[in-house]
Amino acid sequence: MRQIAIYGKGGIGKSTIVQNIAAALASRYSRKAMLVGCDPKSDSTRMLLGGMSQTTVLDTMREYEEDEIELDHILQEGFAGIRCVESGGPEPGVGCAGRGIIAAINMLEELGAYTSDLDYVFYDVLGDVVCGGFAMPIREGKAREIYLVVSGELMALYAANNICKGIVRYAESGGVRVGGIICNSRNVENERELVERFAEELGTKLVYFVPRDPIVQVAEIHRQTVMEYAPESAQAGEYAALAEAVEQNTDLVIPKPMSQDRLEELMLTYGPKLG
Repeated sequence: MRQIAIYGKGGIGKSTIVQNIAAALASRYSRKAMLVGCDPKSDSTRMLLGGMSQTTVLDTMREYEEDEIELDHILQEGFAGIRCVESGGPEPGVGCAGRGIIAAINMLEELGAYTSDLDYVFYDVLGDVVCGGFAMPIREGKAREIYLVVSGELMALYAANNICKGIVRYAESGGVRVGGIICNSRNVENERELVERFAEELGTKLVYFVPRDPIVQVAEIHRQTVMEYAPESAQAGEYAALAEAVEQNTDLVIPKPMSQDRLEELMLTYGPKLG
């Protein structure tokens, strides 16, 4: 079983990427997968379930005594048999949102969700926060493979570089490694070259460059992944190729985060220019 966490800047498209990877692995390659949403918005499994219908782990814990909770209270089966879990968050303004991740993973373990037939467990982790509960997948070795979703924009790369600093901190104790960079293209100038250089500086590689396509937004409006909504489309082919690239990847490394000055030098050299 491969346990993979997807990190990156908030709004970069992590949830879209991870749901389509899981959907491609399940529908095209017959892999058994579970997706654990680690975002208090609880939208990591929306497209796999056809809407925001998932009861979160924290909501379930508020409704039931712990010894009354069963696996089907917190786990639903979505598209292509993908098992879906949302950790959830506290009531607004109360408590730490990271608590939901800790509670979800502990409860999934206690209830036997990590079955021997699973090929993949994916963790879709909130934004670029790597402290507290949001670091649990890497701090405690739950996810030993990390993929960083970026675009060719400064703040996306800045967030990914910061996440690498957290990975280095836990690399020895938790055994976590970076599998590579996934570029979710924003169609900015020199984007591929910039991200390739960024990956090289970190000591890893660009695993896949996902082109921008309006069908992604259309599928999301219909509450489906591209793999389900338009399985014969060019973009579905891109996600299938991305899933295959992840499956075939064995090049896992401890990253080498760069300084802020070096990151800005990269942007000045390879980033978009006027004129």
